Amino acid sequence: MTTYVVTGAAGFIGSNIIQGLNARGITDIIAVDDLTEGDKFRNLADLQISDYVDADDFYDRFSNGAYGKVEAVFHEGACSDTMESDGAYMMRNNFGLSCQLFEACQAQGTRLLYASSAAVYGGSDTFKELPQYEKPLNVYGYSKLLFDQWVRRQTTMFTTQKTQVTGFRYFNVYGPREQHKGRMASVAFHQFNQFKADGVVKLFGGYDGYAAGEQKRDFVYVSDVVAVNLWFLDHPDASGVFNLGTGRAQPFNDVALAVVQGMTEQQASLAQIVENEAIHYVDFPDALKGKYQSYTQADLSALRSVGCDHAFADVAKGVTSYLKHLST
Repeated sequence: MTTYVVTGAAGFIGSNIIQGLNARGITDIIAVDDLTEGDKFRNLADLQISDYVDADDFYDRFSNGAYGKVEAVFHEGACSDTMESDGAYMMRNNFGLSCQLFEACQAQGTRLLYASSAAVYGGSDTFKELPQYEKPLNVYGYSKLLFDQWVRRQTTMFTTQKTQVTGFRYFNVYGPREQHKGRMASVAFHQFNQFKADGVVKLFGGYDGYAAGEQKRDFVYVSDVVAVNLWFLDHPDASGVFNLGTGRAQPFNDVALAVVQGMTEQQASLAQIVENEAIHYVDFPDALKGKYQSYTQADLSALRSVGCDHAFADVAKGVTSYLKHLST
């Protein structure tokens, strides 16, 4: 059997990737994570894996060839808290371990498909995979950028590419299996719970030249993220760093509108919903000023150039699907 590894396996995207592999009949999967936060086990309970390895043990063991021939590693494990201020921890966890994993994969002929982040663009208004547009606003974004830069340097040193290395700059991912993420869960998840509890959705008011609720992000449904990861699994000659978003910026108001419409089963307009006070705008928090991306939109030209023509769901379609999951 062909063996695969998924790090961050009990996390949001990692567990969805395992689900995607299972749907293909692939079950020889080594799941790697840290279950100190024990409730994350729920993301693995309905999935088929062949082994579980604690993250503290995995990287050294893998470097020493403990798991035999591994076809590919989906490296989703990282600290993704954009408000984390411990830079030393962030760099050890997101950069150091990733470098170690890269070197081990190259030595063993294992393909590496890893999670980067749109946070590398930070203060930029252009979201294209080129150094001049990479301006992280926090140490999380820098830790992701540094690994992308390191991979670029390492791969250009090879006379021929040894084995596939692909990084995905995830934009604002939402969907099932994110319930453990707390404040870092998606806008759609928080809005669903707000409306369920109080009959109101809270959004930021005007900021950075945008009207209330009109700050725009590239919101991408997690099933689309999985589909693109699996496309690259099917195309081992495709390497590089790629944006993974829809290529479509939509305002937070669009997400709120889809949530309220879906939960009330009424097609009220945004203006009507605001008038009925089902959407409430709050002052933009001082703690986020200067650290917040008011606009993101993935440039998909690099992704399309390698032949990945996956069609992404817009907010209305993706949120509607997600609400069905949350309501069951």
